[in-house]
Amino acid sequence: MKRCIPLLLFFLAHTLFAQQNVLIPQDVAKLEIVTEAVISPNGNHIAYQKLVPAAPTEENAPASMHLYIYDRDAKSSNALVTDYSVSNIKFRPGKNTLTFAAKQEQDSATAIYEIPVSGGAPTKIFEFGSAIASFDWHSSGDKIAFVAYPVKEDTTSQLPYHPEIYETDLKNANAFVAEMNDPTLKKLEVDGHITAVQWSPKGEMIAVSAAPSSLVDDFYTGQKLYLVDANSLNVAAEVDHKAKMGQFKWSPDGNKIAFIAGEDENDPIDGRIFIAESTGGSPKILQGDFKGKFEGLTWKDEKTLLYLASEGVYSSLGSMGMDGKTKELFKNQNMHITGFSVANDNSIAFTGNTAQHPGELFFLKSGAKSAERLTTSNPWLEEETLGKQEVITYKAEDGLEIQGILIHPVTKSGKTPLITVVHGGPEAHYSNGWLTSYSMPGQMGAGEGYAIFYPNYRGSTGRGVEFAKSSQGDPGGKEFDDIIHGIDHLIADYGIDKDKVGVTGGSYGGYATAWMSTRHTDRFAAGVMSVGISNNISKWGTSDIPEEMFLVHSRKRIWDDYQFFLERSPIFYADQAKTPLLIMHGKEDTRVDPGQSYELYRHIKTRTDTPVRLVLYPGEGHGNRKSTARYDFSLRMMRWFNTYLKNGNAEMPQPALNLQSR
Repeated sequence: MKRCIPLLLFFLAHTLFAQQNVLIPQDVAKLEIVTEAVISPNGNHIAYQKLVPAAPTEENAPASMHLYIYDRDAKSSNALVTDYSVSNIKFRPGKNTLTFAAKQEQDSATAIYEIPVSGGAPTKIFEFGSAIASFDWHSSGDKIAFVAYPVKEDTTSQLPYHPEIYETDLKNANAFVAEMNDPTLKKLEVDGHITAVQWSPKGEMIAVSAAPSSLVDDFYTGQKLYLVDANSLNVAAEVDHKAKMGQFKWSPDGNKIAFIAGEDENDPIDGRIFIAESTGGSPKILQGDFKGKFEGLTWKDEKTLLYLASEGVYSSLGSMGMDGKTKELFKNQNMHITGFSVANDNSIAFTGNTAQHPGELFFLKSGAKSAERLTTSNPWLEEETLGKQEVITYKAEDGLEIQGILIHPVTKSGKTPLITVVHGGPEAHYSNGWLTSYSMPGQMGAGEGYAIFYPNYRGSTGRGVEFAKSSQGDPGGKEFDDIIHGIDHLIADYGIDKDKVGVTGGSYGGYATAWMSTRHTDRFAAGVMSVGISNNISKWGTSDIPEEMFLVHSRKRIWDDYQFFLERSPIFYADQAKTPLLIMHGKEDTRVDPGQSYELYRHIKTRTDTPVRLVLYPGEGHGNRKSTARYDFSLRMMRWFNTYLKNGNAEMPQPALNLQSR
């Protein structure tokens, strides 16, 4: 074996197969992932970001976002920034430089830095009194539009104690224009909380997305697109569309703006493409009946868009005319494309992952049918033995076709134990790519002999608006029945042991885990719930997105039918729970209050003798960001399944985080 494991974790390691290297939590904790790519206008260079995690046994810190550049002529990458995190990378127009946002130790807030594409020491070129959230260059390269919160006023009080007044005195982010050689700032006159800005190609207009306030609920439900005159900085027009808002992009001639948004306010996701005139008004939807989800867009020319789309578990790059007709440019059913950038010659840099590796950088020459992989961030993965990954389809009880992904165990002996992984949202979906992370067992489970099932139940994205809306008004109903039917399909056709089925998931997937562990407890031998919902009544009153929940999930108010929402809550069935349940939650979660986990824990603990454990992560919110907290989650998750799903309720030891490499 390539590593040696301390005795304290021998109980975990003994099930690993000595003849093979299989993925374990230590491996997942060190995965490096290419997350974003931006190609230069001439196509000669590709700047990209790489997420690099902190060592979990040394520092409980968030991952760093490093900056690299790939030289296409030299066919090599060069590290530009690796000692702190960067964001919002952009090539500066008319210069041979890259710019990015970062906060170094000497900075009071996030500022804008510049570095030559050939490398060197970054130079701070612009700062504001508060953090710069995003920025965009004027085509001249001499001025920027940027978004930032107002500079904090000194409100020092003589009192030694300062209470927090909930949801009052909110601060909205504003947008400004700044000349690089002029300290004078000009504020855009747009009401509300500004979320993004973009110059038109000739610099005559600035497109601005804004929400009524900085409340998260308003961000999801109330964003609109405004078109601002670059001279007066007043709103010249607005786009008449209110829905979840995504990316927007000016046409090359500045006469139109394309944007991704929800079909309407009840659409749970920003996944439709619209075209608006520069004069504002009602936009035109393109491909409104598309049975997929548009993930990203840019313009090829004045009459043609280039887009990234999800279609079920697959993704593709394509082009679209103003008549809505599409042409597929690139699709690999074994690759999940996560973002793209286009050069002037229509060559494309994109990020993608597969069942064999997480995110890497790829290049697609204009007109080519195959892409070139440019990076290998985790070469050691080639030494690992991974479980086979397969796309499956099955019928729900009402005949609806459901898609899912199954990772087979590395080694199989007799009937196979199964871990079901339920995505959150429910407006999300699993794609046929890399499906292993700190909270998703994936190849960690496959290496331990489990099959891992990822169902895209009704309400998932990637299959059009009708499918995404199909679960609304029925929480815990047919959407979760779809998962049960998928498990039955696997039991019947894939040799799954019906007595060894587990379930895990976070957020709405945590709701599913709690539901399966109580309402359908006879079907599940173990559950691991993360930041999940247990009481739909108290959830509404303690979440930061109550209106979004109403518009795109429940579709009716809880006070109109308290009994319905109570009976769709796992606590209602907690007295019958027989599924050993591990509950994990960030103590600072504002999306799903930790009280949801306290409630379910207390109900099961008080009303049953079923094993239940509640683990809280101080400093974490709706999912863990820091390295040790993530690593701890992985260890506890796998240990819980090994104890109650595979080993028949064997005594569970306490965790040991002081691991050496095995």
